[in-house]
Amino acid sequence: MISVRSNPSPPALPQEDAWITSYQKLLPHWHSLSLSHQYSTLPISISRVNQFDAARLDIEMSAMLKEQLVKVFSLMKPGMLFQYEPELDAFLEFLIWRFSIWVDKPTPGNALMNLRYRDERAMEIRRKALPTALTCATHYLSAVRTGLEGPGLTVAQKMWYCIATVGGQYIWARLQSFSAFRRWGDSEQRPLARRAWGLMQRIEGLYKAASFGNLLIFLYTGRYRNLIERALRARLVYESPNMNRAVSFEYMNRQLVWNEFSEMLLLLLPLLNSSTVKSFLHPFSKDKSSRSTEDDSTCPICRASPTLPYLALPCQHRYCYYCLRTRCAAAPSFRCSRCSEPVVAMQRHGSVVEHRTQSQ
Repeated sequence: MISVRSNPSPPALPQEDAWITSYQKLLPHWHSLSLSHQYSTLPISISRVNQFDAARLDIEMSAMLKEQLVKVFSLMKPGMLFQYEPELDAFLEFLIWRFSIWVDKPTPGNALMNLRYRDERAMEIRRKALPTALTCATHYLSAVRTGLEGPGLTVAQKMWYCIATVGGQYIWARLQSFSAFRRWGDSEQRPLARRAWGLMQRIEGLYKAASFGNLLIFLYTGRYRNLIERALRARLVYESPNMNRAVSFEYMNRQLVWNEFSEMLLLLLPLLNSSTVKSFLHPFSKDKSSRSTEDDSTCPICRASPTLPYLALPCQHRYCYYCLRTRCAAAPSFRCSRCSEPVVAMQRHGSVVEHRTQSQ
């Protein structure tokens, strides 16, 4: 039996406008997907180091301006500027605010770190209104490309920033100096003064605790360095996405190392005893000939002829009484400055032995 296979019929061709119909059906979904994709990729990360460095640079700039201003009044009555130091600090802070934040410019530290303030409240309002404003989708997608765009601070935010940073710090500094001068914390003061002092201490403690909490949140999220920025919703963002730091890490690391080293020296130097160091290094000295030719009739400490001569025992080198007594009292293991032998007692020239542990 012979089977005859029939040729399959050719597939039906799609209509000429089928791709147009499919495109029109998928176009709204494509717009919504692209819009949501652009909306979800806006989060940005601002370097926390840059923000801390900007704050530190602002403090250094204020200190430099204060130093120059103090030099102007250096020929006037001494101590005059000390009475008005809070007013001077407030005046300098006001000048920095007036010529930077008030005119929509970054502070000197923020400018060096490529940072500026952005009104985060306006950005949140814009993000909430974005899904419903589909007619502005094309303009939004063409405008927001880096996530750094956004309006600066409003006039109200600028004013409150000035009141908090300049006025608040000035009032608190004056209040602290006034309360310390009036001794509000003494028990002899009136109950009202003591209660006011206790209230100030509580307020300061709460502020420090809130600042510490804000610091932890800042280290986690990277937003709002201090409580003032968090209250005003003034966020630091990069001013230009293609600009690098104006201050390198290398220079700042060198500066930090030198500052820490100098502070360590200032802490340790008062604790060192020069006579102990000299006596320790004395045996390693190479100048033997000069020591052998020294005049034995002079005190090796003050280099003068002893008015009340005493002998160090057991080496019997002659000293001034007060020079030898003070050195033995300052260093229990004092060694003779001439021979580096430990001094165990002292004797008046031509008298009996007097132990150095004896009271004066």
